[in-house]
Amino acid sequence: MTDGIIVLITASSEQEASLIATALVDEHLAACVNLIAPVRSLFFWQGKTQDAQEVLLLCKSRKPLMERLCARVKSLHSYTVPEIIALPIIAGSPDYLSWLHDNAKD
Repeated sequence: MTDGIIVLITASSEQEASLIATALVDEHLAACVNLIAPVRSLFFWQGKTQDAQEVLLLCKSRKPLMERLCARVKSLHSYTVPEIIALPIIAGSPDYLSWLHDNAKD
C-alpha cells in the first residue's frame, strides 16, 4: 500500500492554476501537477447554482503532506473556499510510486 494521493483542485484561471502548481512542485508538496482546461463546473454558492469555467489541477502527492499542501493552496488561491480534495492511490507502477515518494517529501 502506498501513502500516495491525487489531490483535485480547481482554479479560476490558467494563471492561478500555474501559480499554484509551480509552488506545490517547487516546494515538494507535489511531485507532479497536471493542469486540465477548460473544465465546466456547476456548483451551489451564495444561494444559487453557479456555472463557471475553471482549470482542474491533478496533483500527485502524499498523505502526510496534505495539511501543508492545503495551507499553501489557500495562501495562493483567489476563492474563499477552494476545492482541495484527496483520493488515495491504491495501486500503480512501482517505479512511478517510488519517484512520487522521492519527490513529494517533508
